[in-house]
Amino acid sequence: MRKLKKGRKFSRKKDQRKALLKSLALAFILDEKIKTTEAKAKELRPFFEKYINRAKNKDLATRRFLSKFFPAKAVKKLVDEIGPRYKDRKGGYTRIIKLEPRKTDGAKMAIIELVK
Repeated sequence: MRKLKKGRKFSRKKDQRKALLKSLALAFILDEKIKTTEAKAKELRPFFEKYINRAKNKDLATRRFLSKFFPAKAVKKLVDEIGPRYKDRKGGYTRIIKLEPRKTDGAKMAIIELVK
């Protein structure tokens, strides 16, 4: 039986997909809540939760690792604020709330936010 590979392509090449997820994650770190399409929100969840797991450790190696992907302001917020908030939680840091479709093209919309 043929199995599909995980992940969505979003009609983009690999580097463009990676840049899209990175920019969504950056906006998500800074605002802690973003409105996007449902597919992008579902794809962002596992991508971002890996970084939160990493940010639970407040050591120098973590900061250096995260600084490869995000600017200094985002790394500081991730390690100093968001990581310690979920110190005792093992997963499930985000919540996806479905919204009505977008009027222009009918795309399914969603809000992705951090769980308090």
